[in-house]
Amino acid sequence: MTTPSTPLAPRLRANMAKVPAYVAGKPAVAREGLEVFKLSSNENPYPPLPSVLTAITRAAATVNRYPDPMATQMVATIAQAWGVEPENLAAATGSVRLLAQLAEITCAPGDEVVYAWRSFEAYPITVAISDAVPVEVPLTADARHDLPAMLAAITERTRLVVLCSPNNPTGPALRRGEVEDFLAQVPGDVLVVLDEAYREFVDDPEVPDGVDVFRAHPNVVVLRTFSKAYGLAGLRIGVAVAHPEVAGTLRKAATPFGVSAIAQAAVVASLQTAAEAELMERVRALVAQRRVLLDGLRAQGWDVPDAQGNFLWLPVGDDAVPLAESFAAEGLVVRAFAGAGVRITVAEEAGGERLLEVAARLRAGRP
Repeated sequence: MTTPSTPLAPRLRANMAKVPAYVAGKPAVAREGLEVFKLSSNENPYPPLPSVLTAITRAAATVNRYPDPMATQMVATIAQAWGVEPENLAAATGSVRLLAQLAEITCAPGDEVVYAWRSFEAYPITVAISDAVPVEVPLTADARHDLPAMLAAITERTRLVVLCSPNNPTGPALRRGEVEDFLAQVPGDVLVVLDEAYREFVDDPEVPDGVDVFRAHPNVVVLRTFSKAYGLAGLRIGVAVAHPEVAGTLRKAATPFGVSAIAQAAVVASLQTAAEAELMERVRALVAQRRVLLDGLRAQGWDVPDAQGNFLWLPVGDDAVPLAESFAAEGLVVRAFAGAGVRITVAEEAGGERLLEVAARLRAGRP
């Protein structure tokens, strides 16, 4: 029996001890005499549009009030832009929060979630917190999802399958034929999540639009974000496209008033015709820069998989941390995944030029 002087430890769920910590990209630290570039977080390097900043400022004047809990205007604007109905949409503070809600509404303790690995590092965190069982299927040699192996990994306990396209951090995107073949064989009661955080950067015509995939399959949910192409990472807005029963259940599981009025206003402003045209022009510039970097790194002898997001992947295995440190010494902060590789965000043109210069020197010193 305890006494008033006996210290008590809070009873935390045992599974939380197994939850890995999320590792964010390190910031670029100013250094005298050297221009530094943050290439570690897949952020959009361009500042917000003036029209979006104006909308943010106006919305900030009302932060003494709760935001619209249904994000009515934002949802209607997105629905019109994406060609879906408002009842097909659910919003949250980033697509990763929506993934957590999907696990919450589908998985009981011991149920399984299948995903490729290596992929977005929030997946194992989300699965562990939900007390589900992670089923990690290794990528192919060219850093792509192994869909036949993922299909074989589905069991009677599988509740979710997560497809990341383009895959973060390795870069390749899933193509239409392989997705359709896969979905034709997945049991209809298994929810398939197509995570399209980087969809706007895709230039491969064989990569399907997730909304088209959703329309054809009642067990598909598409996740998208306004953090990347739209440059609103600091406001945290993710949106799920799902069939009404799933979307409605996601809304039930949402944190009340989760998406701020400022975030809602910024999305509406970003989807206005002129603003979105300018934002997509920025995306095209980043895609062009990605091609320059991809070709340049390959020409230097680096092994770089296909890249369809706003980042590149160097699969250098155990050299990942030392290589990232070498880039950092030159003012280039990249993201190391220990034992696997280095992810490099496509950013300013000046940062790209420096990256190729430094990469050439580092490559010359490698076997």
